[in-house]
Amino acid sequence: MSEPPKGSTPRTAKAVALSWDRQNAPRITATGTGLTAEQILKVAEEHDIPLRADPVLVEALAQIPLGAEIPRALYVAVAEVLAFVFMLEGIDPRVPTLIPAERNERRAE
Repeated sequence: MSEPPKGSTPRTAKAVALSWDRQNAPRITATGTGLTAEQILKVAEEHDIPLRADPVLVEALAQIPLGAEIPRALYVAVAEVLAFVFMLEGIDPRVPTLIPAERNERRAE
């Protein structure tokens, strides 16, 4: 590897791991910088978990407490990551069948 140019600050590795049960918003399951980030990435690779580099999204997700759901403000960005993972895994995320309004009203009673 080459050394960074003089006067520049070397980047510290950062990583965030998410889990999603398809019922609720994705949750933060791991975050780390430096060696911890490298360990997160190593475990992901060992388990064939797809990786995607997005430094801006990682910075935003790293601010969320461990175990917390991602905030609504990040839904679109995380949905793009999930779509990327689905594509890599060959998953067809079909739109769920909608419940007719009359059936839905009965449930509310």
